[in-house]
Amino acid sequence: MARKARFLRQFVVGIFVFLFLIFQQGSTLILESPNFAAPITNVTAAVGREAILTCLVNDLGTFKVAWLQVDTQTILTIQNHVITKNHRIGITHSEHKTWFLHIREVKAADKGWYMCQINTDPMKSQVGFLDVVIPPDIVDRATSGDIEVREGDSVNLRCEAEGFPRPTIAWKRETGDLITLANGKEVAVAEGSLLNLTRVSRQHMGPYLCIASNGVPPSVSKRIMLITNFPPMVWIKNQLVGAYDGQTVHLECHTEAFPKPINYWTNEEGDILPHNSDKYDASQKTHAYKTHMRLAINKVATTDYGKYKCVAKNALGETDGTIQLYRITRPALLGSGLSNDVHDQTGSLFQDKAKYMNSGRNTIWTDSFLLCLSLLLLVR
Repeated sequence: MARKARFLRQFVVGIFVFLFLIFQQGSTLILESPNFAAPITNVTAAVGREAILTCLVNDLGTFKVAWLQVDTQTILTIQNHVITKNHRIGITHSEHKTWFLHIREVKAADKGWYMCQINTDPMKSQVGFLDVVIPPDIVDRATSGDIEVREGDSVNLRCEAEGFPRPTIAWKRETGDLITLANGKEVAVAEGSLLNLTRVSRQHMGPYLCIASNGVPPSVSKRIMLITNFPPMVWIKNQLVGAYDGQTVHLECHTEAFPKPINYWTNEEGDILPHNSDKYDASQKTHAYKTHMRLAINKVATTDYGKYKCVAKNALGETDGTIQLYRITRPALLGSGLSNDVHDQTGSLFQDKAKYMNSGRNTIWTDSFLLCLSLLLLVR
């Protein structure tokens, strides 16, 4: 009986010890069983920037965290150590809970899936995706350079760009002028890699900007100069100019041409006039394909009256315009403060004024005499 009681006591003690060990082991397993606190957030990074993927782990204990590049099956890091020889890879953590995989100077080849792994048995893991975007870059070999065309011809301007996402192309004029499309519509911005300009005129000439963008800064642009060649044209506002002896008179002429023309003045005998002398002073102002020519004739004399020509000449042709300088009567009121200079006054208008002043002298004297007579009668 005593033997049976002793055996029973030993059995109960054994059961308690076994249950204690089981409970202790179970508690240890529970405490040391890590898990992921949240999924890995996918990341988008531009080429050349830094990408950071984050893995959140609870109850890591004595287990270790590793990062792998899934596509290449490359082990990047284990715990605090970088395993790969890629110097752009780095690892940091916060209290062994938040693990950061750093990828510096991101390249297009870095795009893909990355795995955060815990060395439990069985192994626990989760993945996140790194998307790499590439800023736009204009492909010079497939993009138009500066181009020259004859007026009236048609031309296509082409612009190609690389990048991810695929860039879109927009065209603008650097001057802010509108772009005339093939259908005749005028727009501030034209879309598409090909800009078709038909029946090109001198108004189309100037710099065009090809702008590539895809939402990844910065956008890029290329400047393409369109040059329109055409022979000279001359426009004269006043072809008849009146002047009197001793006066300084100015003749003016407007030309349009490209390539830039040679501009000069000739007299009636066809002699080229000097640009700067006591008698003549020639000047010109040029903007784009337009030139404003001006000839000053100082102290007009009898020999200066006649025809003058403004001449414009370039590789595509030559043209001229004629201005007739003729004599008029010296104005009677010149001594009362009128200027000695004439600036682009037509001969007919100036001559009409002179005729009026000459024909009206008798009327002026008559009116003055009657006025004086009336004043005398009033005084009496």
